[in-house]
Amino acid sequence: MFATLDLDIRPGSGIGMFELGTSLWAVIDILRGLQHLFPQVEVKFDPEDSATTPVILHLRPHLDLLFSGYHQRLHTICVRKLREPHPPAILRYKDTVISSSAEPLVRVHVSRTFGPTYPGDELKYPGIWFSFDDDGVNEGFKGGTTHLEQRTQEVKRIFIRQKSVDGEERDALDEVLPCPIMHGDISSAVIKIHDGVHFNFFSSPLLLQVRIGETTAQDLTIDFGPPSRVHHKEDERMTIHSPNLQVSEDDGSTDYFYNYFHHGVDFLISGQTHVVRKIIIHSNMPGSPLFQRYKRCPWQLEGKPEDDEDDSPPRKHFYEKFETIRRFLSPGEMLPSMLLDRTDEYDNITLPNSSTRLYGYDGVILEVNEASQVVTVMLF
Repeated sequence: MFATLDLDIRPGSGIGMFELGTSLWAVIDILRGLQHLFPQVEVKFDPEDSATTPVILHLRPHLDLLFSGYHQRLHTICVRKLREPHPPAILRYKDTVISSSAEPLVRVHVSRTFGPTYPGDELKYPGIWFSFDDDGVNEGFKGGTTHLEQRTQEVKRIFIRQKSVDGEERDALDEVLPCPIMHGDISSAVIKIHDGVHFNFFSSPLLLQVRIGETTAQDLTIDFGPPSRVHHKEDERMTIHSPNLQVSEDDGSTDYFYNYFHHGVDFLISGQTHVVRKIIIHSNMPGSPLFQRYKRCPWQLEGKPEDDEDDSPPRKHFYEKFETIRRFLSPGEMLPSMLLDRTDEYDNITLPNSSTRLYGYDGVILEVNEASQVVTVMLF
C-alpha cells in the first residue's frame, strides 16, 4: 500500500510541507523523516560548478523542487503526473479538492477556481501557473480544436513560485526574495582573519560578532541559541605538525565543539577558559564529502583595507575558485597542501570525490575539493 500524498496548494508560498525560500539543507532534513511518502529522492546538479549550480530534488513521481544556486533556497515547485496512482496525490486549494487520481484537473476547473487570467497555452496566475504540456511535450491548442476540447484539456504540470513584486516574470535562475521562512537564518558571514566573523541575518539589522579569544560559549548560546550538538574534541592528529615542540598529546583534550548544523558553522571552544579558539564555516558544496551535514553559510573572506579610511576592503566569496582566493591571500608561490580523505574514518563507505586538500595561511586554513572549490574555511 502507498500512503496518499495530500497537499494543499498556496500560490506564491508553497505546497504541503514545502515552503518557498526554505534551505536545501532543511528540505532534505525534512525528507529524511518522510521516507514513507517520498521513498525515491534524486539529487541533480552540475558537478563542474557545484558552488553556484541550481540543485533539483526529484521526489518521484509527483514533485520536482528547484533550489537557487547561490543561497540554496527553494525557488520553484513543480507538481507532475497528477493521476499517477503510486502513490496517489490529492491537491487542495482553500480546503477544496481540485485534483486527484480519480478526478483530473482540467482547464475549465482551473478557471472556475482561480478566476480569469490572460489567454495563452498556459494558465498563469500570481505565484502559480498550470501547464498542459507533459514534461516539455507541447500539447497546446492545435488547429481545429473545438471549444469543448479546450475546456476539458487536462492539466499535466503545476508550477509554484514566488509572486513578482513588479509584475515581471522572475527567471528560474534568480535568487529567492527574502521571505518569513528565512527569518533568523544567516544571510552573510564576513570572515576577518586574526579577528573573527561578523554574521548578518535575513530580515534583521542584527549584526553578531564572534571574536576568537574573546567570545565565550555563553555568548554563543545567547546569540545563536543552543547548539545542534556539543561534540568533545577527540582528534589530536594535527598536533604532530605543530612547530611548538612542547605541545603534548594532552593539550586541548578538554576542548569541545559547538556544532550549528542549521547555520553551517562550528565553534571550537577551550575546555579551560570556555572561549572560542577556532571558527569553521561550511559551504555545503553538492558532491563534496560534507554535503548536507551542514547548511550553506554564504561567507565572504575580507582582506586588508588599502588605508585607514577604506570603508569597503576587498573581499572574496564562497563561490569563487580557490586559485582566485589563493592569490588574494598570498600573491606569491603556491603553498604545499595536505591530503585529507573524509572516508578514512568510516568502514565500507566510498565516494567518487572523497579527497580534499588543506591549504594553510596565516590565521586561516582552506579545505579545497577536486573542482577547486573551497568547502570549508577554518579560522584560528
